Amino acid sequence: MTAQDFSNTLEFARQLDAGDPLADYRSQFHFPQFEGRDTHYFCGNSLGLQPIATASYVKQELEDWARLGVEGHFHSKHPWFSYHKMFEGPLARLVGAHPDEVVAMNQLTVNLHLLMVTFFRPDRERFKIICEADAFPSDQYALETQLRHHKLDPDEALIEISPRAGEYSLRTEDIINAIEQHGPQLALVMLPGLQYYTGQAFDLPAITAAGHRAGAVVGFDLAHAAGNLELHLHDWDVDFAVWCSYKYLNSGPGGVSGAYVHRRHAANTALPRFAGWWGNEESERFQMKKGFRPAKTAAAWQLSNAPVLALAAHKASLDIFDAVGMPALAAKRDRLTAYLEFVLEDARRRSAAEEPLIITPRSPRERGAQLSMLMPRHGRRVFEELTAAGIVVDWREPDVIRAAPVPLYNSFEDVFHFGRVLGEVLRKHS
Repeated sequence: MTAQDFSNTLEFARQLDAGDPLADYRSQFHFPQFEGRDTHYFCGNSLGLQPIATASYVKQELEDWARLGVEGHFHSKHPWFSYHKMFEGPLARLVGAHPDEVVAMNQLTVNLHLLMVTFFRPDRERFKIICEADAFPSDQYALETQLRHHKLDPDEALIEISPRAGEYSLRTEDIINAIEQHGPQLALVMLPGLQYYTGQAFDLPAITAAGHRAGAVVGFDLAHAAGNLELHLHDWDVDFAVWCSYKYLNSGPGGVSGAYVHRRHAANTALPRFAGWWGNEESERFQMKKGFRPAKTAAAWQLSNAPVLALAAHKASLDIFDAVGMPALAAKRDRLTAYLEFVLEDARRRSAAEEPLIITPRSPRERGAQLSMLMPRHGRRVFEELTAAGIVVDWREPDVIRAAPVPLYNSFEDVFHFGRVLGEVLRKHS
């Protein structure tokens, strides 16, 4: 369905919802309330909504803890000793990997640091890292401090790629050209799956292939991609990746992160790493012997035993993803995002306003469930008035409003009402 097929009317939005095979999943989530009704929530790219099942999943572990105490490690409904193993299949299906290549552990930046200990091994010839300019601050800090840890100057060793003048997105050919230009000195390519500010989705297989041709390791921060984009990390030959679970994966604020390590690396026990007892070979874990013997899977990068209560919330959401599947989510995501784009443009046109300018790529292949609206003149006021009307979006300094139409719980009627309210607000400021 193209923009020419859309109509900015409540009746049309309800027709789309009536034909949506995923519409019923909306009822499986709690919505924040505004004046006695559900908000129109477009902030799943920052914090996903809570699945209704989450409380029962966490309650099960609390009850087992109360009933069994320490024996819950082996005798609870889901024994805590092996709790993390329940996530291998669902996470593998989510990111396109083998079960031995994924693990749920820690938080995203912790995992990024742990994997860079292994995969960023600079020497006199290869010491540079390529990333995008204006990366998410946590990634910037991680890369900067890793370089300083190795006694390297970030001004020399960190190569930041910017869009061309007058553009907002990075061209794939510019990324590949930068990789080729710095190839002999390049140790690591470290990019996001989806750029948090602009909403641009990167061509991960092309970037991975270019990085490997240059002799570099390739890793990705999938914070805004996991649960949003269809991923095939193993088939794309990605070396490593990390992601969080509290955005599109709806697993709660500060929820457990995930990590992927290609099996050719995961099985290599000689790789340098920081170690903890939960990454040791499982059969010897309770022998309390000296000498770390890593498991031959991604689980070897674990340090401590699993945070069961947080993982229970994670499982409540992953069970929904497993039931729906990423292909179905991607199909609705593209349709819902295209309708949002149409409605936002129609609101701007009808109000004769100069803003907003959508800076997210127009092609569905280059974006996910996010549109970023550049509003340098009235953006902050527009954001505050949307919030006051029960439209939940987010503001990113200096001048962007981000909106995420999440296919698991947003409806086409949500999109219509967003456009209606935005039009009213724009007319006040045009």
